[in-house]
Amino acid sequence: MGETLLTSNEMGAYTLSDRGTYLSMKDKLPNLIVVVGGNNIQENKDKGLLNPYGVMAVNPDKFPAAKYDLAMQFIGWLTSLETQKVIGNYGLDKYGQSLFYPSSAEWKKNNP
Repeated sequence: MGETLLTSNEMGAYTLSDRGTYLSMKDKLPNLIVVVGGNNIQENKDKGLLNPYGVMAVNPDKFPAAKYDLAMQFIGWLTSLETQKVIGNYGLDKYGQSLFYPSSAEWKKNNP
């Protein structure tokens, strides 16, 4: 994605990008502007442009060698309030906005 943004910047071209990569490279992209999606996630009126990440364990009935218990521990850690807070704060100090946004069910329940 980074190379695509650099090429688009150099050629004056349009491209689709995730906000995190754009923000992390913004200083190298003086000719590139955000046309759709706003300057931050709150300005993004088109929810179809959201780029959610998810996590799920492999079905142990279909793949008995999968380490299901370890996968569930990882999922529990990743979706915990503590980890979701770290995700939500990532990039704030350097870019003025988070590069990622918490969205676990537990996070949403505690942060309506």
